[in-house]
Amino acid sequence: MAEAINKKAAIVGGGVIGGGWAARFLLNGWDVAVFDPDPQAERKINDVLANARRSLPALYDRSLPDEGKLTFHDDMAKAVAGAQWIQESVPEQLALKHKILAQIQAHAPSDCLIGSSTSGFKPSELQQGSIKPEQIVVAHPFNPVYLLPLIEVVPSAATDASVLEAGCDVLRSVGLKPLVVRKEIDAHIADRLLEAVWREGLWLVHDEVATTEEIDDAIRYGFGLRWAQMGLFETYRIAGGEAGMEHFIGQFGPALKWPWTKLMDVPELTPELTARIAQQSDDQSGHMSIRDLERLRDDNLVGMMRALKKSGSGAGGTINDHEASLPEPMPINDLPVTGDRQIPQSWTDYNGHMNEAHYVEVSSQASDRFMELVGADANYIASGGSYFTVETHVCYLHEISAGDHIRVTTQLIKGEGKKLHLFHRLINDEGAVAATIETMLLHVDLKTRRTSEPGGVVATNLAEMAKRHASLPKPDQLGRAIG
Repeated sequence: MAEAINKKAAIVGGGVIGGGWAARFLLNGWDVAVFDPDPQAERKINDVLANARRSLPALYDRSLPDEGKLTFHDDMAKAVAGAQWIQESVPEQLALKHKILAQIQAHAPSDCLIGSSTSGFKPSELQQGSIKPEQIVVAHPFNPVYLLPLIEVVPSAATDASVLEAGCDVLRSVGLKPLVVRKEIDAHIADRLLEAVWREGLWLVHDEVATTEEIDDAIRYGFGLRWAQMGLFETYRIAGGEAGMEHFIGQFGPALKWPWTKLMDVPELTPELTARIAQQSDDQSGHMSIRDLERLRDDNLVGMMRALKKSGSGAGGTINDHEASLPEPMPINDLPVTGDRQIPQSWTDYNGHMNEAHYVEVSSQASDRFMELVGADANYIASGGSYFTVETHVCYLHEISAGDHIRVTTQLIKGEGKKLHLFHRLINDEGAVAATIETMLLHVDLKTRRTSEPGGVVATNLAEMAKRHASLPKPDQLGRAIG
């Protein structure tokens, strides 16, 4: 796997959000130092890490860097010493944040940005009384931080633009999507939108129009799915039909003056209303523990985000950008590594191991990567040439389970003329070959859809690779028949 990048992040506050920050940096190869006086902080963060290790790598078709080193400290100076990024995630009390930020700044490197996970306070409020206000920005994440990419970054007038951009580069390097908020505003952007939905939801329960489950159903079966890929305005643009957004506003804009909303008011959270909401919530999902709910959430998020990854829409584009920045694996036994990944939960079946369909998917990805290595890349395909798979033979040697890390090596058996004969080995972390996949491809002219000789650069590269692989022993499973 790739080597760690020897950078350090300091996390101050080890609750749910702080633990998510720790996991995001740690699983992207950063050393992470945690400061939290809570004696349960280490246990809580390790619980978060267990979920993160199960889900974050499952978003990618490449391995993330080797984990960094995780340490826990009761000394602020040791925790923040040498940190390139410091994230404060203490409770939403301004006086407490001022106290903690002052302690951080007393020991933090002078060139290190300090991000606050605050969901409501403005950076100018956080900077009050600071010895170096330009060092503090809002970096507001969304739970789970190790999966959801959005980070609202809010600077103040004191923030230097170049320092802010460097900080955003750090966030991008661990797979996050920094959204720089143009103006300071209470609750930033996303929470103001969530607050509107939350207020309406409270009124619907208060007025006994709907239960908590029915409100959640309205979101998760309807507009929530649209929002995941297009957000609000792009969704409404489509609703305007061919005439677009202007037509939509003209058609539905008058409804804004109708007495639908209660956004300017909120029901009093009386003991009776609180008990009603709590009981409905228990009825809705009380049969599952919080850890079970978290894993269900994570599995669903991974599935949706992987679907978005195929089109590059929304969060899928952020994953693709991050994946492209991950380092290429080193060859194994003089063979190119054409796959290096963790097996996602969705690839396993009722027997608890990887379904055979996904062995073929791994083979397809490995063949695609091999094609790129010999020059049959996207540009080559766009010019009219490609390879089509015509035969595949899989040999299953060891079980592969969700969370297992595999690397794929590809041996060129034959690359002359129209034929491309490849042999893939799936290697587990113990170094054992868990499966082999033999595949035959034919070069095709995409204009005529008939077989053809490959172009010059591909033929040349294949000939060179064939010479390098000619001295390698033939695989035992090569040419094997069923049984």
